[in-house]
Amino acid sequence: MFAAAHYAALAVFVVSCWGYGRAVLSRIGVPTPADVWLEAAMSVTLGVGLFICAFQALAIAGLFGVTGVLVLVAIGIGAAALQVPAWRRQLRERAAAAVFPSSWGVDASMSWLDKAALAALALIALPALVAPLAPPAVFDELMYHLPYARMLAQTGTLGIHDWLRYPWFPYNYNLLYAAALLVGDDVLPHFLSALAGALSVGMVYRLGRQHTSRTLALAGAAIWLGLGDYASALIDMGVALFVLAGCVALWWWREAQDAKSPQAPRWLVVATFFFGVAAGCKYQALTFLPLVAVFVLWRERRPKVLALALLSFLLPCIYWYARNAITTGDPFNPIGARLFGFTNWNAADYQNQFDDVKAHAAWPNLAIWGVVLAPLSPWFRRSAAVRAAVVFCAYSLVVWLVTSRYPRYMTASYPLVALMSALGWAVFFKAIASGVRKAAPAFAAWSRWSTVGVWVGGLLIVTLAAMSVQQTFKRGAMVSLTQDTRDAFLRVNVPGYEVMRYLREHPHGKLYQVALSEAIYYGPDEVWGDMLGPWRYADFLAAPPAEMARKFMSLGFGSLVVASPYVAGLSSKPGFDKHFVPLFEKDGAKAYRILADAP
Repeated sequence: MFAAAHYAALAVFVVSCWGYGRAVLSRIGVPTPADVWLEAAMSVTLGVGLFICAFQALAIAGLFGVTGVLVLVAIGIGAAALQVPAWRRQLRERAAAAVFPSSWGVDASMSWLDKAALAALALIALPALVAPLAPPAVFDELMYHLPYARMLAQTGTLGIHDWLRYPWFPYNYNLLYAAALLVGDDVLPHFLSALAGALSVGMVYRLGRQHTSRTLALAGAAIWLGLGDYASALIDMGVALFVLAGCVALWWWREAQDAKSPQAPRWLVVATFFFGVAAGCKYQALTFLPLVAVFVLWRERRPKVLALALLSFLLPCIYWYARNAITTGDPFNPIGARLFGFTNWNAADYQNQFDDVKAHAAWPNLAIWGVVLAPLSPWFRRSAAVRAAVVFCAYSLVVWLVTSRYPRYMTASYPLVALMSALGWAVFFKAIASGVRKAAPAFAAWSRWSTVGVWVGGLLIVTLAAMSVQQTFKRGAMVSLTQDTRDAFLRVNVPGYEVMRYLREHPHGKLYQVALSEAIYYGPDEVWGDMLGPWRYADFLAAPPAEMARKFMSLGFGSLVVASPYVAGLSSKPGFDKHFVPLFEKDGAKAYRILADAP
């Protein structure tokens, strides 16, 4: 029932999004030949973007609340209901006239390789379906994504919370998490992140079916599904969805232009809207703009069309960047500090942040390495869309290599990279098979050679099935159906959870934390203290205890919570116990009450 309730809530949201999105796209006209399922995924994605814009407008006006959320969802459901009859007619008509099959499941035309790829996709999907059900326990979602969403849900307005590490980040996708907290629990935001992953997986498959083969489409979808994060309320999956949707809309714009369709400018507006939503979710999305600009200006130079496209891009994201520029002088705060000046961060904070990114630099998952061979695929020569996707992937890889080299920062490119990687792996394995035939003609001529391939493929599927079952049970063990099981899970997975929960239930003034950033979501609504920013540890903890206590008290702090590894270093200072009285200690953290004057 727990899973059913969350998936039912997600289904209601999806239908509402589809209602809004299809109401817009049906008036534009999808280029032919149309893929009804890709069009449906694009409709839902557009609906998600429209919800984000509506929530943003309500929050700017200080009117964001449960009533507004429910009314918007209800209107979307009504819009969907009105369009179902026409959509069903189009579904039948387009399925009959489609150039490529529109089915999702097994049919008689599938080869054993297709069926193996479908089985692999289904097995990878199994743990992904369970993963969102776990309570929030991932570092970044607890440190600022969910705390920001909770503050928005409570206040109904877009505030700048300087106790967060990133108070000026663009928070488009977090608006959805705030809505989820208003109408549900803190597990529901996981489903909204997973929705972005599911939509983009479906879009990768349908794009693969349209421009390559069924086997490659299934393989690309499986690679991206395996790379995705379905157990957290981060925003990388959302950015990936909107970047992918922007690329699809750009290609439909190109096709409409080639067909001399009067609807072509509208598809450019839709594409730039998607990129604008992505830019309002995360700064990294801005790195795609030079490539998009070149693609657009190569084919379109009319000022009116370009102005509409720019306006569509700015609509979902300009608030964040304009607000930052007005309040801090840095539209990309804090990333643009060296160019626009430092505000809440200083030069040392800035350097520490980039050093931390460099420390996490690593090669991306092996599954996507096949992308380097994609230009050798026959599909590269046959399809202009595949060539465009390869250019996108090459650009993304170069930007990633010269900037962060942090694997998570490439997530926005992963959907198309995964599909092109499937093409590359096909080239790789075909080359191996060709080498075997040349090196051992006797084996190549062996009549049972294909049977051996089937058995090897079957063994791989069995292995994947065992891994899938193991991961599904592992994910299932994280699901917490009662408060007791939830507490037990969080005690193990979130250091300082019990102490933070105690301080939430028994507040003693403002709370300052030391080395427990990953637990602040489970503490009071506002928790100060960080490695970076105006509440940095170095500015508070280096002073003698008496001076430290007076500074804390002068700023309204009444309690201090410290991770266990740092307790000894602080408590060993002479006089510390006179100004910091123990309140509660458990599971790797200790809380103190702050006294300005020694008793």
